[in-house]
Amino acid sequence: MTGPTSANAGMTGRLWLLILLMSALWGGGFMFIKFALTGFAPFSVVAGRVGVAALALGLIVAVGRQRLPRQAKVWRAFFIMGALNNLIPWMMVAWAQTQIPSSMAAILNAPTPLLTAVMAHLLTDDEKLTPQRFTGVLAGMLGVALVVGPGVLSGMDSAVLAQVTCLSATVSYAASAVYGRVFRSMDVTPVVAAFGQQLMVAVVIVPLALIVDQPWARPAPGAGAVAAVLALGVIATALPYIIFYRVLAEAGATNLMLVNLLIPGWAVALGAMVLGERLPPTAFLGMAMVGLGLAVIDGRLFPAIWRRLTGRG
Repeated sequence: MTGPTSANAGMTGRLWLLILLMSALWGGGFMFIKFALTGFAPFSVVAGRVGVAALALGLIVAVGRQRLPRQAKVWRAFFIMGALNNLIPWMMVAWAQTQIPSSMAAILNAPTPLLTAVMAHLLTDDEKLTPQRFTGVLAGMLGVALVVGPGVLSGMDSAVLAQVTCLSATVSYAASAVYGRVFRSMDVTPVVAAFGQQLMVAVVIVPLALIVDQPWARPAPGAGAVAAVLALGVIATALPYIIFYRVLAEAGATNLMLVNLLIPGWAVALGAMVLGERLPPTAFLGMAMVGLGLAVIDGRLFPAIWRRLTGRG
């Protein structure tokens, strides 16, 4: 996996289409989690998601006769990436969605690029914060405050705790985006990287779910919940992660996290149309502020609008 990883790496039309597709797949994942939770406990939802994704990706690797790495350092990288990008945040989000709407969970995951920009600035040499990007981070954080609302100050009830938990997952996501740069020097394809990540997570989450959730003591899940877990594994995990590693290799961590600008829109639309979810006006205002912050960090939208208005370029 090689390619430019600077925050200023060129974003071609093909890369934007890949990010749009990835955002749609991940945006739908919040809806699938909500359906899956009707029949499974949170850790079991994550275990099913990861297990199905690992099987699907493993099948693709086998059919394509792709070579699996033998170096221990590569599998260690798969494990760390899987823990940061899947195991930790997915357990947080799955539990949070037992208390808050799927669309709210998606909005609270949207600040990931803000934290990614800060972490990349602190931990890398080629993705530094400029004054413009810093302004975007501040705008986005204001948006987060609007989404969470004043309830966080009045008491930590279950809904507020779920919001904070969901928001905390973005720290792990951001760390994974920066850590994922290690794959630049590793000779693994996007499919193999995605398979390795899911397999290493499955080794941890499956026994953990059996111990914590004790699924044999729960009522048998309905067909809808089972279908949702299958959709989570294939549609919202295996497919987008193949795209994830491709975009990470070609566009860099900060550009990759722009996918979070689009995910809430898909999740809110699906939450409203399919689940009948309704959010307070401050949530939409906050989502707009987060989107504005991400647009400022990206730095391409407003110059493009100006050129169009002035007839230049």
